[in-house]
Amino acid sequence: MIDKIPLEMESEESAIRFRDCFSVRYIQSAALLCRLGYGIEQAGRLAPLAQDDLLRHEAFILNSVLSSVAFLECTINELYADVADNAYLSPDEQHEQLMATIRDGWNNEKNFDRSPLIGKYQKILIIAGRAPFEEGDLAYDNVRSLVEIRNHLMHYRREWVVINDGGAPGQSGETTTGKFEKILRKKFATNPLAETNRPFFPDKCLGHGCAEWAIVNSVIFTDAFFRKLDLPAPYEGVRDELATR
Repeated sequence: MIDKIPLEMESEESAIRFRDCFSVRYIQSAALLCRLGYGIEQAGRLAPLAQDDLLRHEAFILNSVLSSVAFLECTINELYADVADNAYLSPDEQHEQLMATIRDGWNNEKNFDRSPLIGKYQKILIIAGRAPFEEGDLAYDNVRSLVEIRNHLMHYRREWVVINDGGAPGQSGETTTGKFEKILRKKFATNPLAETNRPFFPDKCLGHGCAEWAIVNSVIFTDAFFRKLDLPAPYEGVRDELATR
């Protein structure tokens, strides 16, 4: 991966300095885990799965979803770090000016760290004089829902969930399961390995369909972000490694 990492070397005897790109590692990981989860789901269509296979599937899908959001976090944090450190490898004067505009417009690192994930993308676009994402933009809305899933999983609080006999979606009151079911049920295929009497979230939600949806929408969102800034995406060189099945 050394050719994918910005490298600085002043002479043969001087120290080599790296600026790693964990956003790329995370989206590669998300895609790999998604493919592994898909393989188990396909195997489950042919024969009953062992408990260990079910556990592996859960681990692959869960961590694929989490890695997709980690990709979003790292992408914007790495851009800001490169701007703040004046380390962005700008190809021309126009991009240099853009980086300077962002650096001058948001020079409070603590304020950046405390900002919500999606808010970071929006504010940088506004500082750069570019149109922010609008409400109703499909990828923007999907990424917001994805971040909500990550936040719920990372800051999990147990709650009672009622499974209705009629199976009507979104009838779980104010529970997180009910909320996610209303938002996500028609977004992707549900987990085919989930038992029928289990709640939508997490059991039926967290399957290959969800992991694939998370990866695809994360990349669509960041693609749109970099197009707005007229900057190359840092993961451009690994697009052929991001297959989800």
